[in-house]
Amino acid sequence: MKFVSIVIGSRSDYEIMKSCSDTLEAFGVSYEMIISSAHRSPERTKDYIVQAEKKGAHVFIAAAGMAAHLAGVLSSKTVKPIIGVPMSASALSGIDALLSTVQMPAGMPVATVAIGKAGAINSAYLAMQILALDNEELAVKLKEDRIAKAKKVEMDSMEIETILP
Repeated sequence: MKFVSIVIGSRSDYEIMKSCSDTLEAFGVSYEMIISSAHRSPERTKDYIVQAEKKGAHVFIAAAGMAAHLAGVLSSKTVKPIIGVPMSASALSGIDALLSTVQMPAGMPVATVAIGKAGAINSAYLAMQILALDNEELAVKLKEDRIAKAKKVEMDSMEIETILP
């Protein structure tokens, strides 16, 4: 069964990354989430990637802060798509994690999204777009979601326009 694997570098990343899992759940997309650190538990991380692929992981999402090597480690161990979510875990407000995640060497790609909650949610959407390449039902759900979001903007705009002089 195809699913999205979410790997978070530490327990402190969970509250933000819950937005990712909540988004996947809203669309009925299977996922699993584990805590595994590129630095503190490298063997666990490596072993998990092998196990996840055997179970059907088709996309990996990696969330980490500071040095943020987790997405890169995942990229080095699989040819499945990797989406990196930089976390704000230092005095640099996540800029260090963003640069660590996005600056991968040629041939080791990591799709990188925004820092924090917006990135967590967008990582779920990007993972679903990848899965939707061969899942028409999911593609339809994503299209319907875009239409609903556009309608909400229009409704919000009409509300504001009616109160403006």
